[in-house]
Formats: sequence, C-alpha cells, structure tokens
Amino acid sequence: MSSNEEVSSATSVVAVPVAAGRLSMHFGHCDQFALFDVDADSKEVLNDRRFDSPPHQPGMLPEWLHDQGVTLIIAGGMGRRAQQLFSQFGIEVIVGAPSETPQAVVQAWLDGKLQIGENFCDH
Repeated sequence: MSSNEEVSSATSVVAVPVAAGRLSMHFGHCDQFALFDVDADSKEVLNDRRFDSPPHQPGMLPEWLHDQGVTLIIAGGMGRRAQQLFSQFGIEVIVGAPSETPQAVVQAWLDGKLQIGENFCDH
C-alpha cells in the first residue's frame, strides 16, 4: 500500500446539521449541512464545505448524504426511524451533541472530547 492510500484510508466525511451557524438541535430543521473531510489519525480537519439543506422529503437525506461521501453525522437530535435509514446507508449517527459551531463539534469529536447528552428528538 502506498502512503497516499494509507492517508486516504484514514479520511472520512463528517456531516453536521446547521441552523443559525451552530449545530441544529433538531436534525430535520437545519438550514445547511457542514461537511468536513477529516483525518482521524492526525485528528485534523482537511476541508469543510457548506450545502443548503435539500427539500425535506422522507428518505431523501440518507441517500443525498451518502452520495456526498458522509460516513458520520453528529447531531443534537434525530428520530429513531431516521437513524435506521442512515444506518442502512452505512452512515453512523451520534446524537446528543451540543449546539456549538460545527467546527468546534467536529474538532471535539476528533480529539475524543465531544460531550454527548440526551437525544433532543423524541420521535
């Protein structure tokens, strides 16, 4: 394996739902998604991008985020059914994250310091 392949195997894409510039406490009510290309080995954010949230239609977001290469979502709250749909696309979901800036949330996760509370969504 070449060194480039080793680096690429450590990279992944993390999505954070955003409302008013901070992590959205309810996944389905976000205005945007912040997508971060991260290197888990070096604990670095390599790139970040913002996308307006596509229209909220049942089952659309899991496929759209999967198509963006997302492997992890960090959210404040998300219903069980949505979590199951993301799981079917191989996307891990962390719920109960605080309403901080997306950059702070992702860096805390990379550093192993993300404080997780309760899922803010009960449906």
